Amino acid sequence: TEGRPLNAKVELWDGPDNTPQTIEIYVEEGNMRPFSTVFETPGFATNTIAIRNTAHMEFPLYAAVKPVKKDVEDGGPGGPALNLSSTNKPKTVQGGAVYTTAFAPAVESVQIAIESDGRPVKARIELLQGPNNSKQ
Repeated sequence: TEGRPLNAKVELWDGPDNTPQTIEIYVEEGNMRPFSTVFETPGFATNTIAIRNTAHMEFPLYAAVKPVKKDVEDGGPGGPALNLSSTNKPKTVQGGAVYTTAFAPAVESVQIAIESDGRPVKARIELLQGPNNSKQ
């Protein structure tokens, strides 16, 4: 985003009835804090990704999509989200609850895996930085 705000919506149209999975993204400074995500696709049917820039015309974004075949490029069976969950113990976060975790300033990036037992997921992820905790 060349240092400008990133405001976008990413949709995965998946399955036989094309039910969308949606992520809405807002990042204050796109160069300093780039956003990336992994969508797990169960393989029922052809999938489509839609990336919508919901910002004003003056704030363009740059997007790339790379399909990854299971068991070949993602490090093993189960996909990247399952691999992340298997290396770190997942924490149950009930509806309406907040889960926070701190990490050292030297950390350059974090990976987050969110999954459910098959029910819809609605979550908000916030990066709080600095002594005044400005949300990113």
